[in-house]
Amino acid sequence: MVVHSASERVLAGLDPEQRSAVTAPAGPVCILAGAGTGKTRAITSRIAHRVLSGEISPRHVLAVTFTARAAAEMRSRLTVLGVGGVQARTFHAAALRQVRYFAPRLLSGRAMPELLDSKVRLVTLAAARVGLRTDRAAARDLAGEIEWAKSSLVEPTDYVVSAARALRDTPHEPAKVADVFTAYEQLKRSNGVIDFEDMLRAAVWGIEEHSDVGEQVRTQYRHFVVDEYQDVNPLQQRLLDAWLAGRNDLTVVGDASQTIYSFTGATSAYLVDFPRRHRGATVVRLVRDYRSTPQVVGLANAVIAQARGTEARLRLELSGQRPPGPEPDLRIFTDEPAEANAVAARCRSLIDSGTPAKEIAVLFRVNAQSEAYEKALTEAEVPYVVQGAERFFERTEVRQAMVALRSATRSIPGETPLPTAVVEALTAVGWAPDAPPAGGAARERWEALSALVQLSEEYAATPEVVPIGEAASVERPVTLTDFTEELARRAAQQHVPTVDGVTLASLHSAKGLEWDAVFLVGLAEGTLPTTYAKTVEQVEEERRLLYVGITRARQWLWLSYAAARSPGGRARRPSRFLPQLDRSGGTERATAGTGPVRRPERRRTQIVSCRICGATLLAGPDRKLGRCPTCPSDIDEELHERLREWRQRVAGAQKVPAYVVFTDATLVALAERRPGRPEELIAIAGIGPRKLGLYGESVLALVDGAGVDDVCPEKTFEIQS
Repeated sequence: MVVHSASERVLAGLDPEQRSAVTAPAGPVCILAGAGTGKTRAITSRIAHRVLSGEISPRHVLAVTFTARAAAEMRSRLTVLGVGGVQARTFHAAALRQVRYFAPRLLSGRAMPELLDSKVRLVTLAAARVGLRTDRAAARDLAGEIEWAKSSLVEPTDYVVSAARALRDTPHEPAKVADVFTAYEQLKRSNGVIDFEDMLRAAVWGIEEHSDVGEQVRTQYRHFVVDEYQDVNPLQQRLLDAWLAGRNDLTVVGDASQTIYSFTGATSAYLVDFPRRHRGATVVRLVRDYRSTPQVVGLANAVIAQARGTEARLRLELSGQRPPGPEPDLRIFTDEPAEANAVAARCRSLIDSGTPAKEIAVLFRVNAQSEAYEKALTEAEVPYVVQGAERFFERTEVRQAMVALRSATRSIPGETPLPTAVVEALTAVGWAPDAPPAGGAARERWEALSALVQLSEEYAATPEVVPIGEAASVERPVTLTDFTEELARRAAQQHVPTVDGVTLASLHSAKGLEWDAVFLVGLAEGTLPTTYAKTVEQVEEERRLLYVGITRARQWLWLSYAAARSPGGRARRPSRFLPQLDRSGGTERATAGTGPVRRPERRRTQIVSCRICGATLLAGPDRKLGRCPTCPSDIDEELHERLREWRQRVAGAQKVPAYVVFTDATLVALAERRPGRPEELIAIAGIGPRKLGLYGESVLALVDGAGVDDVCPEKTFEIQS
């Protein structure tokens, strides 16, 4: 009875869908879990319920996931639920443990080879062996391509064909990459080392080719759980199949809409095909979102509802469970510096009003975008930390570029225009202004150096004012020396160590994390989706990146883009993934379903700018007020009170709710903007020709100082057709 009551306690507090997942019978179970729906709680509760009810033994369970942090979280939750002894590990940790244990048997008594921490050094040597000179970024890209191939079960001899079939954007000509791949494998063997993919392959080989090892593993592990199943690659699936050996006690959990690592070999195909591969599987959908407000959830649904392709077949329409919160803030700025400064100001405001800095994140598509936000946050005295990457001025290529720029001050004539001088100096160290290279690391290096060029353009647009007398001055163009000193100043400012601060992170590195306030920035065509997304599948993965970013926010969400990279630069369009505006400037809610979603007809929306800071206003209430919600209000409280009393009388006379006359936001806008003429009145969003005819004369009189009794002593207002 004690055991039974303990297992029942595990079910307490679960929602109906979570309970269905926890109590599903033994056998194949697929849990489709949307962001914030409690997937970790569901799978740990399922393990605990089965253990505490006596159905399974904890020592026979193997739960695998993709990060050590997630594995530790699973173990911690199982301990709280009263279950110990379950093996919860990453794929690599589980494979390493098994290979080390069986090494004496598999290797005829020899010790397990040393495990490489990084492929880069051997890849650099392999590239040199086949006549290919590489820097560190190029070596990292080659290493990534080899990892993709090995994770996808592709041998060196098959690489060229497989890369073409997968539409890989290879860092070098595919045949050359295959040569490097071959040389790398030879160097590994001659050095007596293995990499992480070899370790997974060794675990598979040990189970499949050694019956005694396979029997011992199958005896030890009988029940399997796989977290983040949409991120499994073919090699990991091969290992999972070896562990299962035809058995079907398998629980997987995943969300196809969060498939964002296909460039590494991860594929959601195994999640999508799970019911076909495992006949009679139980499929449970978790759609109650406990993380985000309904406003954030609604925007996430609207974005993913437009998705197409294989993953879209399993998309989930989430239902927000938290109390309502603020509408997502949609902003357009003239240029990226203005966008960064506005974000920093809002971060400062949130922190001053009590939001911890560690509960705020600024997320962007590529790491090179961080520099503008590092600078803006520094100047706003907002502490920050960079997640998953180095700070901009600590990056190797940026440090090297600063050395090259300082050297160029001695060789480039001082009268050379600053942007031209910077491009010339960077070209000398291998950067080409119009030739972004293939390969993620090399491209990221190129983008970081491009950011320096952009900084030079912005800096050149503000010439130095030099005094030439007591009452006179002259503008002096900034020089390369001035610019190198400015970079040194910025680097010194941003190198102050911080412990707790606003998180700056790429969308990829934000996966699995969450914050109270999230800023999604740089949402322009060419950045999200990136210009490197050529195929339909690649574009859809970019959409899923935005979806992941949106679902990181618990309470406050800001989405913005700059109309140009730098002041006066070429105009850009907003990301195609952003929801369209309705007539009041809100967001369209798209309905997710199994069939195609008809894209609503685009409507013309008048551009309304904040009368205080100049930012473009997209949210309906902000457009009515004519200002950002964070900009200071200049409301006339006495006028606002008279307008409220007048509205109450009018609504009573018409026998309609007060908001039918004017909404609260419209009254605030009237009391702040104090229109003096009909054209100023009708310029306020929400006041059209009809309401102008009905109420315009009275409102203008109230703004001019008339009393409510003067405007409507005994007067009634009839609704005109």
